[in-house]
Amino acid sequence: MSRYPRRALVASPTAPAQAARAELADTWDWCALDEADMVVALGGDGFMLQTLHNLLERRRAIVPVFGMNLGTVGFLMNEWRRHDLDGRIERARAFQVTPLTATATGVDGRVRTLPAINEVSLLRETRQTAKIEVKINDRIVMDELSCDGVLVATPAGSTAYNLSAHGPILPLGSQMLALTPISAFRPRRWRGAILPDRTRVSLRVLDSNKRPVSAVADQREVRDVAQVDIAMDRARELTLLFDPEHALDDRIAMEQFVA
Repeated sequence: MSRYPRRALVASPTAPAQAARAELADTWDWCALDEADMVVALGGDGFMLQTLHNLLERRRAIVPVFGMNLGTVGFLMNEWRRHDLDGRIERARAFQVTPLTATATGVDGRVRTLPAINEVSLLRETRQTAKIEVKINDRIVMDELSCDGVLVATPAGSTAYNLSAHGPILPLGSQMLALTPISAFRPRRWRGAILPDRTRVSLRVLDSNKRPVSAVADQREVRDVAQVDIAMDRARELTLLFDPEHALDDRIAMEQFVA
């Protein structure tokens, strides 16, 4: 008997993902997402993040997700194959991914709380350089960072925007976070920091009226923020399933050797 008798099938609205969904429609007695023991997701990395956020919003974070790539990069996905899907799911390795929680306080005083699986980033809204105070565990470590932005990335997200901003790759299970500047102007030579994942990071926007800043948690944006407080949310750990030969920890580690 399957470990996951109740399965949900979700797919990106793109033509390849919808075609794959049609191929799989009769292979299992699929159920609704709210009733599922696990989820099969068809699409790219963006759709995987969307699916995981959907589970978080439905308080279904414990439900594992087996993704198959019908997008571009597919770093968080397995290879698309219809053959032996049941066997692949049964043999799959589970990897836990702990999301971040960003508490964003707007210049108007409104507070919004957003989860992020890859990263939380602060980005300047205009041509004016952002100026940000950096605080670690209630201690100010940088009075003023002048930059296009700054981000905090998880190990799962360290190969995404963080890597493009020249941040470090963090092995899965390293229990670390990457704090990475985006086009830092002052201090010009600062390349960021690697922090224990129990660290609380507070980013306060200086001169927010003249130099407005947005906060982005994965794909969700809050404009005109005054401060963003970021920490791991261990109460909502997510599970991704991977083919043994296509495991997430190995893929992240091997990215260090890609030219």
